[in-house]
Amino acid sequence: MNINIALLTVTDTRTLKTDKSGNILSQKIKKAKHNLMDRKICKDNKKDIKKILKSWLNKKKIDVIITTGGTGLTGRDITPEAIEDIADKKIPGFGEVFRYMSLETVGTSSIQSRACAVLAKGKYIFALPGSSGGVTDAWDKILVHQLDINHKPCNFVELFPRLNEK
Repeated sequence: MNINIALLTVTDTRTLKTDKSGNILSQKIKKAKHNLMDRKICKDNKKDIKKILKSWLNKKKIDVIITTGGTGLTGRDITPEAIEDIADKKIPGFGEVFRYMSLETVGTSSIQSRACAVLAKGKYIFALPGSSGGVTDAWDKILVHQLDINHKPCNFVELFPRLNEK
């Protein structure tokens, strides 16, 4: 099953051309035979991040939103707060598993990551670090499997029809 994905890079310094993490994710999305429906870059500004995410949440053809950047500890890192503002449900296991797996590559520095995931309007939003290693770990060790309908014993895709249940 092909998933329709929108990709947002949150950065004060990169452009589409110099966005290494966004380019890595774009390639991995295509390699997994998913559809990259839209890709944007915005500054570390909560209002701008929320505006883009809300516009994507209102697009019926988008299933999943992935952000990269803004998940660290500095004053400008605001992506998790922006996502939390629009969330219907948090998915704490995503961040927990990401940090656990990151121990292999960055050791105890993994505690500095605020990578997270939520459900909003029946769509998944994943906030990944801005580093190329972080997005590679998140995609290769978690998302490639959870966004594959064939992954067992369960996956995010099989829940799509039930995400808006009341």
